[in-house]
Amino acid sequence: MSQDVDPESRPRVVLGVGGGIAAYKACEVLRRLTESGHRVRVVPTEAALRFVGAATFEALSGQPVATGVFADVPEVPHVRIGQTADLVVVVPATADLLAKAAHGLADDLLTATLLTARCPVLMVPAMHTEMWEHAATQANVATLRSRGTVVAEPASGRLTGADTGKGRLAEPAEIVELARLLLAEPTALPRDLVGRKVVVSAGGTREPLDPVRFLGNRSSGKQGYALARVAAQRGAEVTLVAGNTADLADPAGARVLRVGSARELRDAMHAESAGADVVVMAAAVADFRPVALSDSKIKKSGQEPAPIKLTTNPDILVELVRARPAGQVVVGFAAETGDATGDVLHHGRAKLGRKGCDLLVVNAVGDGKAFEVEDNAGWLLAADGSETPIPHGSKTQLAVAVWNAILPLLDSCARLE
Repeated sequence: MSQDVDPESRPRVVLGVGGGIAAYKACEVLRRLTESGHRVRVVPTEAALRFVGAATFEALSGQPVATGVFADVPEVPHVRIGQTADLVVVVPATADLLAKAAHGLADDLLTATLLTARCPVLMVPAMHTEMWEHAATQANVATLRSRGTVVAEPASGRLTGADTGKGRLAEPAEIVELARLLLAEPTALPRDLVGRKVVVSAGGTREPLDPVRFLGNRSSGKQGYALARVAAQRGAEVTLVAGNTADLADPAGARVLRVGSARELRDAMHAESAGADVVVMAAAVADFRPVALSDSKIKKSGQEPAPIKLTTNPDILVELVRARPAGQVVVGFAAETGDATGDVLHHGRAKLGRKGCDLLVVNAVGDGKAFEVEDNAGWLLAADGSETPIPHGSKTQLAVAVWNAILPLLDSCARLE
């Protein structure tokens, strides 16, 4: 979002900050939101200010910070802040905050704001595993979700002290991506994949030539990660099989398996997809690999190098389609360019026929499109012959469009069963 846009037209975001050690990460969320052109008002709890001072939030947001309902009384902030917001994001949402929000308590400025907000509300939990899994917390989360609040799935990893487990705050970049998604599409994250097992592949494969070099491609893995992120936040049990992904942070709520070559990806996808409801092959798999792998680095000799003999890699998508159990939905991706024989859609239609999957997402690539960028566009081609354009937008928005197209196929399979 350009900084030249009229300030009054910029989305108003309220960033609530709870009293947990993860409060320091709210500063990075705030920085990313303000730098992308959003107007952000930080509303911390008193406990949050024990971790990060008000001056830090004021300096980063350019807005005053208060915690109580008696600050600036003539402006009635405990009502106005929520009424005028386009989005409320709470980072971190502690067990205490989730409980207060679920029960409608309003004993400070943040909880009062949550009661008056009529915009999308995104609560991003962070707490120890035992607190997250406690029946009281789970009941509060269920209550909030039933009212339309988006309570994000927490990540797994290092917690306070030496503890590890589920309950870690999602990474700031992921939080901001979810916030941007809800600003664009407020109903993009329903809990409609609960009970579904999903396997997604992402990133590019690397085929080694010698201990130093490899054949690869330009895939960053961002689209596959977006697909896994959206599925996890919509309630699915997600396994992400990741090739080379440029050090992307694991999507919160997803189990991540890392692979290198096409054959490693093939083995992992076959093993993981056996009991899945949906398999999405978003990885950019190398079509070829060297016939021979040199045990030592191939040196320059002053002469022309010997040609590298290649062999064809297995077609993983075709294999998955042939091996799928009844009722499983399989989705493929195709990165295409036009040529003398046809345009992008022509090649996409031909690929759908060869692969036999239920849906094929076709992306035009080249000239800054699809690979190594934040946005994407394309077409959804279905086995029934329908074709749906996906407008240009973030890769997370494209992921939402794909999952929206998958849901009717799952419902159809359930009826057939």
